[in-house]
Amino acid sequence: MATDFWASTHYKRWIVDRATLRQARADDLLYIDDPEHLAFLAIYFAEVVGKLGKKLRLPQRAIATATVFFRRFYLKNSYCETDPFIVIAACCYVAAKAEECPAHIKNVVSDARQIFCHEPYNIKHFPSDNSKLAEMEFYLVDDLECDLTVFHPYRTLLALCKSGNGSEDASAQEEEAGEVGAGIPADDGPRYWGTGQGQLELPPNGLQTAWFIVNDTYRSELCLLYPPHLIAIAALYLTCVFHPATHETVSAVLAASSSAPASSSASTTPDPPPRRSSRQAAERKKPAQDPLEFLAELNVSLPLIATIAQEIISMYTLWDRYKEDSGSVATPDSSRNGEDDGPVVTPALLTVVLMKMREARLLEIAHPSSGRPVAVNKMLERTQAAG
Repeated sequence: MATDFWASTHYKRWIVDRATLRQARADDLLYIDDPEHLAFLAIYFAEVVGKLGKKLRLPQRAIATATVFFRRFYLKNSYCETDPFIVIAACCYVAAKAEECPAHIKNVVSDARQIFCHEPYNIKHFPSDNSKLAEMEFYLVDDLECDLTVFHPYRTLLALCKSGNGSEDASAQEEEAGEVGAGIPADDGPRYWGTGQGQLELPPNGLQTAWFIVNDTYRSELCLLYPPHLIAIAALYLTCVFHPATHETVSAVLAASSSAPASSSASTTPDPPPRRSSRQAAERKKPAQDPLEFLAELNVSLPLIATIAQEIISMYTLWDRYKEDSGSVATPDSSRNGEDDGPVVTPALLTVVLMKMREARLLEIAHPSSGRPVAVNKMLERTQAAG
């Protein structure tokens, strides 16, 4: 199993550009009323993967791998021609195997039915036959081209950071990060570690905040656009903004650096040399670490890191409008939330949007406007005929 990201299929095959993403969603755009709903569907499906993964008691790393498998599958397929829920179940099933925490196929089917067949999804056609999931597993692995090794940003976070948390938290984070996709070897470190010495020392819970930000990025398609180590560095950059203790550290260092030139210019007579005891105390006292300087010394493009950070913030803006609501089924004419950021979007609404897309596509296949038959993926069509 590959441990070098630069030599992996993840880097060579599955880092794509935005034009590829737009092309992947071209068919879906023909059957959706509001193109913005496609961005919400990315959040919606990540939430569904997370719910099923937690129900199966999968570690976060396996849930992240399942989400990446789902994103990769829909680079080659469209929502309107497939059943995303059977694909989600297959992604969790395959990811559990790939991350060496396998789940029994019967448990996957039963837990998936328990989640999908009730509010807010109401997917009554989800199969109860285990063979349907096994068949979908075959199609999924085929579309993934058997590239089942996924690199995640978690290892980079642990390699770059020294957390103020206890040893138990550190060992738990090591176990959660896993050995698969361990990151970039020491020999290749200068490619992005740069000349920075040591590790970034974060205040207590600072690393946990960065970890949570990385988890949140899987609600977008950033895992298809950027290498995982860049996402990890962008999460650290946002931690300097969002985490109160880390933000205070950055502010204190910046204030000290700005006042240092003023104090040196105001002094006209040199200070007497310190006594031996005070000199030893000064040597023992380490200067405060500047997190921004540490990030700047990494051999990465800071404008690119800022771009990724901005995309994460944009994802949070959309996510603020995504409200979990298991009440009555919503309609596309949902009421606004009373603010200027747009209407509230619920899972029930997106389920309706998804069903309408599929119905419109099936109607187009049955009665094409050109009079010619429409080509479909027969393998997936057989899998979706479960019931």
